[in-house]
Amino acid sequence: MDRDYLERILKARVYDVAIESPLEPAARLSRRLGASVLFKREDLQPVFSFKLRGAYNKMARLPRHLAARGVVCASAGNHAQGVALAAQKLGIPALVVMPATTPQIKITAVGELGAEIELFGDDYDAAYERALERCRERKATLVPPFDDPDVIAGQGTIAVEILRQHDERLDAIFVPVGGGGLIGGIASYIKALYPEIRIVGVEPEDAASMHASLAAGRRVTLDRVGIFADGVAVRTVGEETFRLAQRYVDEIILVTTDEICAAIQDIFEDTRAIAEPAGALAVAGLKRYAARQPVAGASFVTITSGANMNFDRLRHVAERADLGGAREVLLAVEIPERPGSFLAFCELLGQRSVTEFNYRYADTRRAHIFVGVSLAGGGAEKQALLSAIAAGGFPVVDMSADELAKLHVRYMVGGLAPAIRHERLFRFEFPERPGALLRFLQAVGSQWNISLFHYRNHGSDYGRVLAGIQVPPDTDQAFISHLTELRYRYTEETANSAYRTFLAAG
Repeated sequence: MDRDYLERILKARVYDVAIESPLEPAARLSRRLGASVLFKREDLQPVFSFKLRGAYNKMARLPRHLAARGVVCASAGNHAQGVALAAQKLGIPALVVMPATTPQIKITAVGELGAEIELFGDDYDAAYERALERCRERKATLVPPFDDPDVIAGQGTIAVEILRQHDERLDAIFVPVGGGGLIGGIASYIKALYPEIRIVGVEPEDAASMHASLAAGRRVTLDRVGIFADGVAVRTVGEETFRLAQRYVDEIILVTTDEICAAIQDIFEDTRAIAEPAGALAVAGLKRYAARQPVAGASFVTITSGANMNFDRLRHVAERADLGGAREVLLAVEIPERPGSFLAFCELLGQRSVTEFNYRYADTRRAHIFVGVSLAGGGAEKQALLSAIAAGGFPVVDMSADELAKLHVRYMVGGLAPAIRHERLFRFEFPERPGALLRFLQAVGSQWNISLFHYRNHGSDYGRVLAGIQVPPDTDQAFISHLTELRYRYTEETANSAYRTFLAAG
């Protein structure tokens, strides 16, 4: 065991700024799962996140001559606020380097705590390199977000509180994982005292850097990470945190964006608090864990790690929560274009609530409809509904897990274009800032015709565009070279079934 971490955690200085967050029963979720579920409410910290624990412990231990030179950190979110609050409390100068794409609400929150702010680059990596440069210039100390023993120990104080607050049997603790500082601290302390308690990390499927690293037996750098749960969007986990995870973490569970949204709703229904996506990861992981094995009578703790949610994102969360909780299904259905077929299909839905219904005349033989239906019985009811529709003679495809269908097609169904030739479909992501969409269009240029375009701002750091572009075969190579030079993240969706059904060219 790492006895050094046991001592570091017990001696950690956090309570000058942090509270001992409550361990609250989640009554509704507990009843639904048939287990005892407790929320460790780190979202109630002064900066609405656990991050101030590690930041303060690191900074409080700086020798006086280093503290006088100040600290620097790179962050677009919770770590920045933790460093800023710690610096205010300790009277240490602090510079926070944030990507230029950082939402104004987060910039304002850091500024109100008295930290100096520099906006630089489009992403965390660029901001981090700038922070290192500023450290060298100022001879200041870098405060890392996770890969530092004092930061890890500060986060580990959460485990001390859990064991003090819950003196009964505990089967597992579910912990969100980004760079690994939180789970490293919690796992080190728990396993030193109660090795039988399972430590379960939870990551988004599209930002699973710790899962990939543990599977490979070495640290893995992901080519890209999803941006929805931005608090854990880390391409490479820490060296020390990876070592601790290898030694003490029992497993990593991966969850989808929809499952995270459903977990945000679960937390809200039990607490009336709105967790940020990363803050709801642990609950999403617990629900997936409970779906695969019996949990009746078990006792679980989930870390609700933060509540720094951009208000603009709530619409997106609400749209996806029912899908993640198996309370809605999205269907693509083909019906014959003849009188009475529309009614016959609707009768198959019975008394179920229709959440949306999109229809577009296709040709004289058939029509395609895109329909959302509420479910009360979860996956079993969905399968029964699919079987009933198919038995009624209507070809049906479940679109509930199709990202293109959920992000774009559901809002623009009805656009088959038989006269369009050589159309290819792409999803793009680009840093969201004023003028970003115009710059994107200018970058794509006018050499190729844009034949389809859809853009939705989800209130996140990145904008998403769906674009159909006419690419004659003799320009294929030049077009792909041009996309590579643009340096925008993109995914080709030309073969996607949602596109083929509702939007495709001839």
